Amino acid sequence: MQKFALRLMWRYKVFVLIGLLIVAAQLFLAYKLHDEGKTKQELDFVPPCELTRKETISAVHRAKSQTCKAKIVDVACKIQDGTFYPAQLPNTCPRGAHSPNRALGCFRDEKDFRLLSGYFTTFKTVNSPEKCIRLCLQSGYPFAGVQYGYECFCGDDEPKVSVKLPDSSCNIKCPGDAKQACGGFFTMNVYETGIRKFAAKTTEAVPNPNEESVRVVFLMTLNGRAVRQVRRLLKALYSPRHYYYIHIDARQEYLYRELLELESQFPNIRLSRKRFSSIWGGASLLQMLLSTMEYLLHESGWKWDFVLNLSESDFPLKTVDQLVTFLTANRGQNFVRNHGREVQRFIQKQGLDMTFVECDNRMWRLGDRTLPAGIVIDGGSDWVCLSREFAQYVATDSERDVLVQGLLQVFGYTILPAESFFHTALRNSRFCHTYTNNNLHMTNWKRQLGCKCQYRHIVDWCGCSPNNFRGEDWDRLQGSQHKKLFFARKFEALVNQAIVLQLEEWIFGPYPADYPSLHAYWQNVYHHEDTQTSSDGALLSVAHGLLRVNARSNAVQLYEPHRIRQITHYLERDVYRGLLVRHDALLDDSGALVELETWVSPITTAKVTRNTPLARRLTHLEVSTEYDEKEQLSRNFQRTIGTNAEPALIFRLAPPTEAEKAKANTTNYSLTVEWIDPRGAVASTNHLTVEDNPTGPAHSFNHFQKGNKLKQPLLAGAWSARLHHEKVLLGVVRFLVVSSTYRGKDLGAEQHTHRQVLPLSNARRATSRIGNKDRNARQAPLGHSGDHDRSDHRHQDSDDQNLDQELDKLIPEFFKLRETCLVNVGGTSARKGHDARFVDCSSTSWSSLAPDPKSDLYGSPTLGRVSFDEK
Repeated sequence: MQKFALRLMWRYKVFVLIGLLIVAAQLFLAYKLHDEGKTKQELDFVPPCELTRKETISAVHRAKSQTCKAKIVDVACKIQDGTFYPAQLPNTCPRGAHSPNRALGCFRDEKDFRLLSGYFTTFKTVNSPEKCIRLCLQSGYPFAGVQYGYECFCGDDEPKVSVKLPDSSCNIKCPGDAKQACGGFFTMNVYETGIRKFAAKTTEAVPNPNEESVRVVFLMTLNGRAVRQVRRLLKALYSPRHYYYIHIDARQEYLYRELLELESQFPNIRLSRKRFSSIWGGASLLQMLLSTMEYLLHESGWKWDFVLNLSESDFPLKTVDQLVTFLTANRGQNFVRNHGREVQRFIQKQGLDMTFVECDNRMWRLGDRTLPAGIVIDGGSDWVCLSREFAQYVATDSERDVLVQGLLQVFGYTILPAESFFHTALRNSRFCHTYTNNNLHMTNWKRQLGCKCQYRHIVDWCGCSPNNFRGEDWDRLQGSQHKKLFFARKFEALVNQAIVLQLEEWIFGPYPADYPSLHAYWQNVYHHEDTQTSSDGALLSVAHGLLRVNARSNAVQLYEPHRIRQITHYLERDVYRGLLVRHDALLDDSGALVELETWVSPITTAKVTRNTPLARRLTHLEVSTEYDEKEQLSRNFQRTIGTNAEPALIFRLAPPTEAEKAKANTTNYSLTVEWIDPRGAVASTNHLTVEDNPTGPAHSFNHFQKGNKLKQPLLAGAWSARLHHEKVLLGVVRFLVVSSTYRGKDLGAEQHTHRQVLPLSNARRATSRIGNKDRNARQAPLGHSGDHDRSDHRHQDSDDQNLDQELDKLIPEFFKLRETCLVNVGGTSARKGHDARFVDCSSTSWSSLAPDPKSDLYGSPTLGRVSFDEK
């Protein structure tokens, strides 16, 4: 029977095939209609066109707000209409004797000595002289050539007359235009693209003796909370002759408040009032740069010659005087850094041939696009130093010509637009002769570490980012002494402050031996005035628990803790020393309300067995969150882990000894991570393979494994992670999980707007677990809601108190209370009216109020780097 069915299908195979095709077509149409219907259901408006691109449909599905969805749809429909991007833009860079599309004739080519050796590609079905000329012009080549029908060559130098052939020797028709010839067998039709050979401007080292020194605007575009590092940077750069214009990301309230006071002390320091939320790779970064330049040109009243952008991660390699001498010798030039690779490869790797839309603090990819014809595409770094004349050309509406207007339209929907806009505008405008291929920066690129696609949560692209400089990079920094480089990036004091100190002393000379807080660093992580706090509720829950424990057991003086004001990271010699919690407190003996600061440190809870050679190489073991693959560390320094977090086991192996390196080969270890919940049950298991190369780089011995199979929310309480190799335990580490959202009221009378009530898990209680009562809400009968509300509040308060007590029992196992000091605010004694026995915070070495003159812009000129006497 089965054979008969097969024979029947074979006899009528044509009909069977047609039937299968019909079914496939119906399934495709059903899927498409379902997808379109789903898209329309998500929108509160009628799309003006039918969306056809997968990337666009995906972006609409994933966007959260209707405003963002509408923006994506609007751009996509205009692109489909062909009305969104300019098809061609003018190139006003002087071209000399070169003419666009001029045919030079047919030339003999050789396999080993190509006529045009700059770039080569093939267009199997669409090649034509116009196609090849457009590509070569876009890539910056003066000459284009077509050969063997489908081959396209680009080059800088015109072929010699001696190898010219009769036109009949180029006799193969173009696949993209049969009316034209596209060379022959080792014969090439050569054309001019319309531009001349490009050469970047060379620089001078010494200005004319009588030339007036230039004035520079340091445009500082800042993000994050590293206010002390920013002040240290300002201190290294400050001069009354120059200007400092600071743009702080619109989301960074703390940094803006802390730096705003500089305006009243320094007339040449200003903060931008027009602030952008500039995400990585976003079009908003270019908008911000152009907006700030427009202000500097037309509203600031400052007379300047150059604008140079910096971030909080930059630091100078030379003095400001050396920079000014160099820029004075090269007045009018524009300093940008070229990508240094082939243009077409740069376009693809940079995503310039795709449309991106920024909304909902994300860059959404909508699909491919065609870049305008007629111009050279260039790019590289977004750190630039521009002349006033060129800044006025690109940033002033009345100065913008068709080229700049068209580029703004293109780069307004481009990922990382600031890395290409200024370069491309320079190459194609009357300013092309001022293009200098040096952005005055040294960047610490370590591609193996920096290209981990760490920005996928904010952009539909896999981007790279430079690494922070550390001690092992000192030779590179020192090697810049005789180069025309004036800044380096990136530096991050939370990761390595020692390299900043080493660089600073190399430039300016050593600090005095008794200089206070020279190796200490503080960085705020929470401030009560922030309306949009980025702090995890777990941090606040742990901080409040620590204060409750400290208040009951403090050896100096008992007190009742109230509102938390600030939480600060504290490091000494690049070792994390703990959290500093500033808070209000009601003293038990006097009833006085004072402000205290308490220092707490996380306790190391890891244990290593040392019973195998691999276990003996285990030098670091911890569980944390926010693991930074690029820097090979956890950004959750204090290790407060919330119930909605994804913990990761982080471990490090010691490199083999030299003797072991000589004997051993690369070994793959199969490891297992067991996640043990507070009840003692195995909540999840992860398997990973670690490649152990004895001769590998230092970072190859750092490893991590996320608990990506753990079910969330996690149970609150004491967890542990066990690392095994072939069923042999290598090490175990305990970690504390607390609620990801801080529960309700502050310790004082106030309640912060960012705090909400979230219940803990409903699983049964255990000794190592923070339990939770059943909080089934009871609906009050009409007319009697008040009594039930009061009853519910009493139950809620009782439950919260029990949960706090359980948390307080566990906290001492994971955190150590070290010291508490009294905040002496505004120079007036907080001891007035009572006998507080706490030491003054400003007299300690650890408090966030301890003297830190290296980051104090107001400090004595003899101690700092600021010269207040300069005219």
